[in-house]
Amino acid sequence: MTAPDLDSVCWNADGLVPAIAQDADSGQVLMLAWMNRAALAETLASGRAVYWSRSRRALWRKGETSGHSQQVREVRLDCDGDAVLLRVTQAGGIACHTGRSSCFFRRWDPASGWETVDPVLKDPEDIYGA
Repeated sequence: MTAPDLDSVCWNADGLVPAIAQDADSGQVLMLAWMNRAALAETLASGRAVYWSRSRRALWRKGETSGHSQQVREVRLDCDGDAVLLRVTQAGGIACHTGRSSCFFRRWDPASGWETVDPVLKDPEDIYGA
């Protein structure tokens, strides 16, 4: 197995690249997160989604607390090299810390503004505790 060419990625000034997680079967966009070199390298080596938590300033192995891990089925780099797409199988059907299937659960309505359109599948307190 050859080492991944991480120099093809256009890392931002903070050494990060946005990573979009998409359900490999349905095509639903699940979430957007960030990766640094270590996160992308571990993701490519392990086949499990690993991100960089900007708030914790640490690697974030998706699902290590919630159990809602992402098995990576395919990784793509966009035409400019500045965004990564992970096509994943989402464990438990929940990608968002709010207990929803996707982080993109609000839709713009010109008449009323942002509306929540996707239900909570599991209470976050049941996932993460109080």
